[in-house]
Amino acid sequence: MAVTAGATVSTKTDEDWMREALALARHAERQGEVPVGALVVQDGQIIGRGWNQPIGTQDATAHAEIRALRDACRRLGNYRLPGATLYSTLEPCAMCAGAIVHARIACTIYAADDFRAGAVHSLFAVFDEPRLTHRVAYRGGVLAADSAELLRRFFRARRGA
Repeated sequence: MAVTAGATVSTKTDEDWMREALALARHAERQGEVPVGALVVQDGQIIGRGWNQPIGTQDATAHAEIRALRDACRRLGNYRLPGATLYSTLEPCAMCAGAIVHARIACTIYAADDFRAGAVHSLFAVFDEPRLTHRVAYRGGVLAADSAELLRRFFRARRGA
């Protein structure tokens, strides 16, 4: 693999990055939010972090992926993030998948499938839509059991079961 001048080579794996996203999900849980975390990585560096905050911010768009994208765009001073990878502990919904496409994210790695709202493959296939002008590579299932257990435990506690 060729490395461009100024690029940082990272020895971290997708599983390492996902563990960091899971830490953000646990942070969301401590705040009473659905435990989803996301981060944006470019050139081996985290450039954006986010966790679910719709309840606390009273903002329906404050999903972990959106928060991570906003953080990354602000840090880089650009609304486009070509070459970046987004890691999320849950399959992105339609809103988040659309934002990922518009931000020109190169690849999305997610943990657990979301059979109720997932827009990568579970309910919709936004990244595979041939009419869109940008293609996002993707892979699911990275530390899926860890993410799914975190979500199960959270919802079980909310139901009081």
